[in-house]
Amino acid sequence: MDHRLPDPGDPLANVQMFAGLEPEVRQRVLATAVPRTYRKGQILFVEHDPGESLIILKRGAVAVFRTAPTGERAVLTVARPPDVLGEVSLLDASTRSASAEAIEDTQALALSRAAFIDLVHSNPRILDAVMRSFGELIRRLTEQNADHVFLDLPGRVAKTLVRLAGENQAPMITIELNQSQLAEMAGGSRQSVNQAIGSFANRGWLRTEGRRIVVTDVSALRRRAGMEASR
Repeated sequence: MDHRLPDPGDPLANVQMFAGLEPEVRQRVLATAVPRTYRKGQILFVEHDPGESLIILKRGAVAVFRTAPTGERAVLTVARPPDVLGEVSLLDASTRSASAEAIEDTQALALSRAAFIDLVHSNPRILDAVMRSFGELIRRLTEQNADHVFLDLPGRVAKTLVRLAGENQAPMITIELNQSQLAEMAGGSRQSVNQAIGSFANRGWLRTEGRRIVVTDVSALRRRAGMEASR
């Protein structure tokens, strides 16, 4: 998928939390951040781990999920550059509220809690970006709860695919997500999600290629999800 990538000369310039800072401040942040590389399938952190660092994504994709006592997983979101992970536990000094797994080979920066708190104290404007980040998180969780009440499973699958397609305007959009992961995001069984995907494929809205899904009609999926046909 074609997603926004940070400026290679200033990896934080497109990260909402840091975009309002002066370039020299962003460079000081970069100087304290530690580069991290995660292979596809590698766990970044686990629910209840200490919240010791802010993860700033530079490349790849990460699924954020909760795990039930039965072992079932519910994917809360898929994060891509220039998203950040872990800001909540950094601010309240609590443990991680969810787990995170790289679903593509991923490059990131890890900013320690001490460095992050120093940055907040010395640059109060960053609090505005942090508050916006929290607001977006609350809105997303509220919408997910509403979707489970008002949308049937095929509608949730369609909406999940639309979200994963993002702002991409290409006629065909490849989503690197297998059907098990899609089932975790849509909140349904793999069998039920497979049936929804098969129905969408029969209508010409998408096709499957191994472990990938190629969306060919985003507008139709948006209508099935009860969303506006165009933005």
